[in-house]
Amino acid sequence: MIDAGTALIAVDLQNDFCSGGSLAVPGGEEVVPLVNALGRNFSTVVLTQDWHPAGHASFASSHPGRAPFEIVEMPYGPQVLWPDHCVQGQAGADFHPAIELSMAQAVIRKGFHRGVDSYSGFVEADGRTPTGLAGYLRERGVGRIVIAGLATDFCVNWTAQDAVRGGFEVLVVEEACRAIDLDGSLDRAWAEMNALGVRRVSMAEFAG
Repeated sequence: MIDAGTALIAVDLQNDFCSGGSLAVPGGEEVVPLVNALGRNFSTVVLTQDWHPAGHASFASSHPGRAPFEIVEMPYGPQVLWPDHCVQGQAGADFHPAIELSMAQAVIRKGFHRGVDSYSGFVEADGRTPTGLAGYLRERGVGRIVIAGLATDFCVNWTAQDAVRGGFEVLVVEEACRAIDLDGSLDRAWAEMNALGVRRVSMAEFAG
């Protein structure tokens, strides 16, 4: 399955999404050793990194009277309001210290435009602003993508969907992801990915 045309994308393995972080995903740090193990099998590894300026439009603190996890309408559509997280230059935005992915050749930072969120590693939440990841992967000869990381129902889901729309074959390693699961968002995410042909796979497919 893994050849020179297959890349691993490790999504948002950052302190704020792990225990003790401002937007901790339950069990988030549990995926780190699994992603480390996956990374050793790939010649192309990419990390995505949430990288928000202070006062980002997706932060509840930027909307007086609003609370985290409420939904508001933004010019690009519905937006979940989050606790302040992954602020540029702060420790919460750093990669988890147990990550062993020194073989990674690229880091794609997202969410750095103050007025628009960015879950996907490929396209921001406005649906039209690319990150450049698709072009990078194509120039590297990649046609198949394996995705792992945080969180299944948001950044993993959107990254997987946009990868398919970009013409890539996509696999998501289920046990190497964890979810926030807001009001059934995990089930919806898997349904959306399945509808687009994303393959839901296990670590066993990469053993040996």
